[in-house]
Amino acid sequence: MQTLLARRADDLAGGAAGIGWKIGFDTPAIQQHFGLSDAVVGYLTDTRVVEPGATVSLAGWVAPAVEVELAVRVGDDGEIAGLGPALELVDLDISFDDIEPVLAGNICHRAVVFGAEVPDADAMAMAMATTVTKDGAPVAEGKLTKDPAVTVAFVRSYLSAHGSALEPGQRIICGSVVPPVPVAPGDALDVSFGPLGTLRVAFTT
Repeated sequence: MQTLLARRADDLAGGAAGIGWKIGFDTPAIQQHFGLSDAVVGYLTDTRVVEPGATVSLAGWVAPAVEVELAVRVGDDGEIAGLGPALELVDLDISFDDIEPVLAGNICHRAVVFGAEVPDADAMAMAMATTVTKDGAPVAEGKLTKDPAVTVAFVRSYLSAHGSALEPGQRIICGSVVPPVPVAPGDALDVSFGPLGTLRVAFTT
């Protein structure tokens, strides 16, 4: 985690703006594999934000995939100020033998797509469900099971324990509600988030 935060500091010194954080390894199976007792946290910057509907080049990627996530914006009081849909683009070309290089490399993060925020949404009350469609055919479905408020509290505590802080206005992407969806050049994904709307992303070489 020290290596990851030093990398983030270098990115910020180079002109990137820190816009938030991401949850990683938030399933019991992968935590057990790595000997973890809980999830880990990575970071987000504005240089890796992709607009909805964009076409992303996969040049240099080895095992590209998309994770379907809920985005939370932190308010001035530290509580949830808004919710919206998000897609995290990841490259899963990693070794699962050692957690340290995975965490130091920002947990496979390559980019993030944010949808429009819904300020008064209650994701748990609406039982947010997602459907991923690739080239017109459904390929994955999922449902939010963890209260976003619990995720915010976890990220705040985790960062504090490692000498960093969750700040007002930052966003958290809360972990995928479906298994990572592999993608390749020529693919296009349309993702429905129910009342939170839809997102689309396409890929090229």
